[in-house]
Amino acid sequence: MINQLIENIKRTKAPIVVGLDPMLSYVPEQVQKAAFQEFGETLEGAAEAIWQFNKAIVDATYDLIPAVKPQIAMYEQFGVPGLAAYEKTVSYCQQKGLVVVGDIKRGDIGSTSEAYAIGHLGHVQVGSKSYAGFHEDFATINPYMGSDAVNPFIKVCKEEKKGLFVLVKTSNPSSGDFQDRLVDGRPLYELVGEKVAQWGDSFMGDSYSYVGAVVGATYPEQGKALRKIMPHAMILVPGYGAQGGQGKDLVHFFNEDGLGAIVNSSRGIIAAYRQEAYARFGAEHFADASRAAVEAMTADIQGALEAAK
Repeated sequence: MINQLIENIKRTKAPIVVGLDPMLSYVPEQVQKAAFQEFGETLEGAAEAIWQFNKAIVDATYDLIPAVKPQIAMYEQFGVPGLAAYEKTVSYCQQKGLVVVGDIKRGDIGSTSEAYAIGHLGHVQVGSKSYAGFHEDFATINPYMGSDAVNPFIKVCKEEKKGLFVLVKTSNPSSGDFQDRLVDGRPLYELVGEKVAQWGDSFMGDSYSYVGAVVGATYPEQGKALRKIMPHAMILVPGYGAQGGQGKDLVHFFNEDGLGAIVNSSRGIIAAYRQEAYARFGAEHFADASRAAVEAMTADIQGALEAAK
C-alpha cells in the first residue's frame, strides 16, 4: 500500500491528506436539517449528517488528493451509528481510489494490540469465513508501550501489505512534556525515530517503508533532524493551517526526490467555507470551498518545495 500512496502522490502532484474529522458544528445547517428530517435528532441523524458531509467533500476533492485521514474519535462520539458512518466513509473513499489512513492512535500490548490491528487493518476469522472490519490502508499508532505494542501491527500489516504511521513528534504544544525529555543526552523523539527506522527496514516497499512516522509541522527543526534519522519513512505531517504550519515550514520533511512526506489538513479544508478566504462560497457550496482550499494548500506546498531547490 505504500507504493500505492507514492503513486497517488506522484499522479496528483499533491503531497497532502485531507483529515475527515467532522464535528457536527462543521456540518452546514441544510445538511443537518435533511438528516434530522429522515432520522430525527438522534445519533443516527447525526451520523447521517456527517456521512453526507464527508461524501460531498470527497466528491469535490478526490481527483486532487492522494489520501484521506478520518479521525475515528469524531465518529465514536455518535456511538454505533457513528462507527457505521466511519466504515461507510472508508469504503467510499477507497472506491474513489483514495488511500485511507485510519487515525486511530491505538497503543496496547499482546492480544489487545493484535485485536486492534486485525479490526482495522486485517481480517477476523468467524467460523470458516474471514471478514475485514474497518479495512483502512494505514493506521496511526502510539508506541509508548514499546515494541510489544507495535509488533502485532507490523505482523498484520505484512500479511495484508498495509502500513503504519507511528507517533514520533506530535504537533500539539505540550508534546514536549514527554517527547522532548532527554534520555542519555538525546530527546526521546529521536530515539523513537530510530526505532521507527529499524521497524521499517524490515518492511520496505519499492522506495519507502510501510512503517512511517507522525511528525508535526509545528516543529520544523525537529522534522529536519528526524528526516535524517528516518530516510526511508514516509512522514505524516499534522499541524498545517489551523495549527500554524505553512508550506515554507515543511521543506525539510521531504527528501531530495520531492517525496517522503504527506501533509495533513483537517478543518482548514473540511470547514473552509467558514473562513474569510472562502466565504464567497457560503455554506450552500461548502464542498466547493473545500476544493478551493485543497488547491491553495497544494500550491503553497509545491511553491515552497520549488523555492527550496
